[in-house]
Amino acid sequence: MKSRLLCLALALAVPLARGGEGSESLPDRTLRQLVERQQSLLAEAAKGSAHFDEDNFQLQLQQVSQGYELLLRDNPDYAPGYGAYGYLLGKVGMRKQSIAMLLKANQLDPDQPLVKNQIGNFLAEEGKPLEAAPYFLAAIRLAPKEPLYHYQLGTLLHEARDDFIRAGEWTPEALAHSEHEAFRHAAELAPDRLEFTYRYAESFYDLTTPDWAGALRAWGALEEKAPTDVERQTMRLHAANILIKQGKPDHARLLLAQVTETSLQAQKQKLVAQLAAKPEK
Repeated sequence: MKSRLLCLALALAVPLARGGEGSESLPDRTLRQLVERQQSLLAEAAKGSAHFDEDNFQLQLQQVSQGYELLLRDNPDYAPGYGAYGYLLGKVGMRKQSIAMLLKANQLDPDQPLVKNQIGNFLAEEGKPLEAAPYFLAAIRLAPKEPLYHYQLGTLLHEARDDFIRAGEWTPEALAHSEHEAFRHAAELAPDRLEFTYRYAESFYDLTTPDWAGALRAWGALEEKAPTDVERQTMRLHAANILIKQGKPDHARLLLAQVTETSLQAQKQKLVAQLAAKPEK
């Protein structure tokens, strides 16, 4: 099963070797300049502007690639260069070339969290979740405060759930708990990233013994931060669902009455039907 890891904007934090002030080496300086240029190029491409010049983008991308080739030709054991180039190649769809560079970087320096994470991504997308998990875990050990690494581990455990359980090393309860914890770490480290906090709130549903009170707090916090009315009403639908599970139909009805967006009426009616089917206590 191929893991559909969410594509997120990740700043390329290359672990450059630095000494004191003014001691930046020539390879470090060259790499920094290449990374800054590729960040700018990728950010511009991600905007999806109608005025985006594809030909110019490809030309500049080729120039950056040539810069990496020269850097690595002159510094064949420079691990950060292989890692950064492998990251770029992966972003532009050159998967085989990307993984070759990443594996070389990992061989030269096994302590680069970005490299571990990208190898994990590659393996997950190749349908090898059991092989991918150790790389995500290694990235987390090396950079425990990077929320994306926790998020991607949680996503892998969720999407490849059956693979992990069939392997016999996880119980469904332990897997759901580890997934939930991974999303919790991501949400706590990046509370302003809606995709992280939303997925954390969703993960309460997967727990064998759900903490509905905790889930309700999570959806309530999300509603307060949601930037649009349709998103706020989506959070209310989830909160109403939790209230139904808690046996609080009156509270659920109050929330459902506030869901007026046309696009959410189908989900709302499913919850209304659940309320109608439950006998009043």
